[in-house]
Formats: sequence, C-alpha cells, structure tokens
Amino acid sequence: MPRFLTVTLLAACGLLSLLAASPSPQKTSMAGDRANASQATIEGLVRDVACPIQNLDGTPTNRSLKCVMDCVKGGSPLVILTKDGYLYFPISDKMPDTDQRQQLMPFVGKYVRASGTVFERTGTHAIVITEIKEMKEIHLETDGQ
Repeated sequence: MPRFLTVTLLAACGLLSLLAASPSPQKTSMAGDRANASQATIEGLVRDVACPIQNLDGTPTNRSLKCVMDCVKGGSPLVILTKDGYLYFPISDKMPDTDQRQQLMPFVGKYVRASGTVFERTGTHAIVITEIKEMKEIHLETDGQ
C-alpha cells in the first residue's frame, strides 16, 4: 500500500506542475497588451463581409443594397469597406470580445466615418469604434434596385 500511495502522490505532483506551467487565461482588457494599435478615423461602407471578398467589382460607393441586406439577414459578419479596399472588422474594447452587430445595424448599407482604436495584424484590420456617423454627403450608387 505505501508504494501505491507514493506513486499516486508523484502522479498528482506531476499533474499539478503541468497545470501550473499552462498558459494563463486571456486577460479581460486590452490595456498593456502588445498590439499594433493606433487612434484613427476611417471612412467606408458598412456591409457584409462576404460580397467584397468574393466580388471585387463591389466598391464602398457602388453596391447592391438588396445583396447587402440579404447577406446581413443571413448572418454574415459586418465590416466597414474603405475606398482603398481595406475591410475593418468591428471589435469591442473588452476581452473576451463582445458582439458589435447591434451597434452597427442602423448603419448597414450606409457610408460612415468611424473613429476609434485601429488594430492591424498580418493584413487583417479591426476597429474599436468610439464614434460613428453617417456621411450623407457621399453619393452611393445602388445596383439591382
């Protein structure tokens, strides 16, 4: 019996050392994290992500509103497509991230100016939006209407 107890204790100590060496859980804020981040203002069309990736003819000022709305209703993630072709994914300022869809829904299919913290990682762009306004002075062409 003492041998069994020794083996059990050694196994338990090994398991505890593995757990202690495992990475710590994700932080609950972005403060102090290493990131490629800056304060910026971007301008572009709020829309679904699928169409501008699959159809390079779509631009921020020329879109099929019906297609945009159908994709959004189908659950496609929302992005801001800029004139230079960049896609910005809206993210929250919290970890774990929270959904930004409801805040952007009033702007779907509209050209906006959004300010906040912009992040870039290997070609992917994201923005924590602190202010967003529709730019009504930008003329949008609509296909398929």
